[in-house]
Amino acid sequence: MPHVTERGAVRVSIVVACRNEKAAVPAFIESLLAQDMSGLTWEAIIADGMSDDGTREFLEETLAGHPRVRMIANPGRIVSTGLNASIRVARGEIVVRMDMHSIYAPDYVRQCVQTLEQTGAENAGGPARVRADGVRARAIAAAYRSRFSTGGARFHDENYEGWVDTVPFGCWRKTTLERLGLFDESLVRNQDDELNLRLVRAGGGIRQNPAIRCWYSPRATLGALFRQYMQYGFWKVAVIRKHRVPGSWRHLVPVAFVMANAALAVAMAIAAAAGARSWFEGAAALWLALAGAYLAAILAASFGAARRGGWATLPYLPAAFATFHISYGLGFAAGLLRFSDVAFTRISR
Repeated sequence: MPHVTERGAVRVSIVVACRNEKAAVPAFIESLLAQDMSGLTWEAIIADGMSDDGTREFLEETLAGHPRVRMIANPGRIVSTGLNASIRVARGEIVVRMDMHSIYAPDYVRQCVQTLEQTGAENAGGPARVRADGVRARAIAAAYRSRFSTGGARFHDENYEGWVDTVPFGCWRKTTLERLGLFDESLVRNQDDELNLRLVRAGGGIRQNPAIRCWYSPRATLGALFRQYMQYGFWKVAVIRKHRVPGSWRHLVPVAFVMANAALAVAMAIAAAAGARSWFEGAAALWLALAGAYLAAILAASFGAARRGGWATLPYLPAAFATFHISYGLGFAAGLLRFSDVAFTRISR
């Protein structure tokens, strides 16, 4: 149970940023209102990023009978500006972030607060869990859970408990967020990772507790997934540039793969145009070796993911894995071109 002080129950503010999420609103609101808030005084603030799909109107109607949940405008439209707007007006001493694309266990908020208070952490959260409907969406979810797509980040391990570099969403004391300067509003993506990087570099700890349970709904189509992870790759470079930190091998392998394929394709084109048959054949042999190794790896990973996630997903898994890798790699390459002064001095974790 969260600690109750002489002043009364712990005050908690739940902050949410959304834009054009009408389809996700009903399940999220149901999950939010089902939270067991015993021992807590709470409020929820939803920052709407000027939605034009009916989200705002639907929220206004749905929340009419729930005075603890209020909606504010987010003219900046992106997640970081919405979260910051919510945090600034939050009355709670503890801030819990939630996301419209997730469903939360009834004790989610209480477990976050309890972990924050009992461990001395400055941020607390649970591992990344996913839930999807439909065979294609379940294939994307199975690929998301695989080390082959994520590189083995600890927050993807549903059983890991301990200190980590980042957690999904998060729970902080408001004073911690204010001391850090809130989320970086120049970042469209990766604002969570960047804030957690600042927290760790300032000497703070981030605690993952498997008892903190929520289930994220990943993108249901390869097109949506491609756009999402291309943005992740692009904005990861912005974070690296801002802090001058080395790139993790998890971030560099996809871009190395994409750039190697691009370089070999250019080499073959130049050799063909110049009539240099031996150069063309050499580049083609290297490309075939790279493609063959990747195909073998992606098939092995697909069988492993299908064994855990259901054999019906197997036909869709190779495309899902390729989408994760290629989109992130292309986004990272675009970020390198955009932020050309980035320098990688060594490989980190």
